[in-house]
Formats: sequence, C-alpha cells, structure tokens
Amino acid sequence: MGDRWHVEVDRSVCIGSGMCVITAPGGFTLDSARQSHPQDPETDANEKVLEAAEGCPVEAITITLSGSGEVVFPPED
Repeated sequence: MGDRWHVEVDRSVCIGSGMCVITAPGGFTLDSARQSHPQDPETDANEKVLEAAEGCPVEAITITLSGSGEVVFPPED
C-alpha cells in the first residue's frame, strides 16, 4: 500500500494563479474568489500534486504524510 498525503492550501498566501489546477488536473480547484482548494485533502501520493506544490509561485501548498504529519513538501531546511 502506498503513502497517503494530507494536502493543504494556505488561502492567506494563495494568489489564485491557477498553476496548481493546470499542473494537477483533478487535484485542485479554484473557487469563485480564485482561491485554490485540494479536491481531496486526503489523497494517495501523487506526482502531479507534488509538481503542483513545487510549482506554486507563492508556496501556498503543503503536503504531509497522513497519520504521522511528516512533511513531504516544502522540504524542511
């Protein structure tokens, strides 16, 4: 069984660029205020969701391992 991720978008940081929606179709949606939301906050590990987090221009997306809370993205310094 693969890893499960918890995906969050910090809406106080999100600028609504839509890059996450383009990079990971089905992973994120934009609401009427152009704020990003994960379609499923608890999801199987997914390379496209990780790419969306890495490509977010304001680093508003956080991914952690479900259960343990270990950070997947952004990397800890």
